Amino acid sequence: MEWIGAGSLLAWVWLLLGQGFFWRTDVRLPDRRDPERWPTVAVVVPARDEAAVLPDSLPSLLGQKYPGRAEVFLVDDGSTDGTGALARQLAAARGGLPLTVSAPGDPEPGWTGKLWAVRHGIALARERVAPEYLLLTDADIAHDPDSLRELVAAARSAGLDLVSQMARLRAVTFWERLIVPAFVYFFGQLYPFRWVNRPGARTAAAAGGCVLLRREAAERAGIPDAIRHAVIDDVTLARAVKRSGGTIWLGLADRVDSVRPYPRPGELWRMVSRSAYAQLRHQPLLLLGTVLGLALVYLVPPVALAAGLADGDTAVAALGGAAWAVMCGTYLPMLRYYGQPPWAAPLLPFTALLYLLMTVDSAVQHYRGRGAAWKGRTYPAP
Repeated sequence: MEWIGAGSLLAWVWLLLGQGFFWRTDVRLPDRRDPERWPTVAVVVPARDEAAVLPDSLPSLLGQKYPGRAEVFLVDDGSTDGTGALARQLAAARGGLPLTVSAPGDPEPGWTGKLWAVRHGIALARERVAPEYLLLTDADIAHDPDSLRELVAAARSAGLDLVSQMARLRAVTFWERLIVPAFVYFFGQLYPFRWVNRPGARTAAAAGGCVLLRREAAERAGIPDAIRHAVIDDVTLARAVKRSGGTIWLGLADRVDSVRPYPRPGELWRMVSRSAYAQLRHQPLLLLGTVLGLALVYLVPPVALAAGLADGDTAVAALGGAAWAVMCGTYLPMLRYYGQPPWAAPLLPFTALLYLLMTVDSAVQHYRGRGAAWKGRTYPAP
């Protein structure tokens, strides 16, 4: 047990110092200044059965205080709850930026529903406004009034082809507070923002809720056709842009928030498990390695501490306690970002166990033919 505890502690020392300082939460929009000319922007919003959240999100887009020309294109992806009609009603009642609501019909074979909707929205925007930038944002994302202005100013000032902010997810209920901060923490551990933002680095990622993309960069990368099958569309999009020579940036948001509630654990479970195995490229060996890695990094420290104390083995207890302490220390900044108390940090091993089980369940559902299922659609592995 001692060598396992030592391995866990060494892993945490590496994560603390050698994984791009993923645990820090200070990666925010880069320094920005107003451009001499504000470019035209098309805001593309794919929406499928979003009537419950649209009143809290769409008015925030229509109310953007953007100095240049901007229009909103909401693409109704086969909704059955009146999403399109509600969007028109909100625009008529609230005013603001021009809104176009359209419906492309069912996706063609090989396309996910969201990317089919994005394709339709981009094509429509090109016809109507010939945008220089595209803001791809989800229907459950609310933006502060100056969000678009700051995104464009950051992209122009830093010469970026893609600027993405990870929206602050809702963390109100017990299960949201337990799972949501850890979701962002794990994402940052997998894709350290500083590595993503480093020119020439191989790491690429984006957060699909808020992506400002230069149209020329999208065309150069073949977006969205080149990623039409992607279940994890945001990371795949960022990889395509970076691979084609584009410059990308990813950070945490201060003025972009998700309004989607996850009041029950089952909803959070489905949010994670629907794409977890796709993240592992549907490879059983990667799944095995992930399970063993999660166990070594997150589960061994409390187990080693408890076992050492029970057996009177001070070395094992010290190794487990030290690893757990480092783990908690790296989690504290994310808890502060989400306004959660520091005493929640020791619960991270339990949350990691839930994520481990969600990942295994994702693989099980895949082999049962129900993998990557979302809102009535199931997508096969590409």
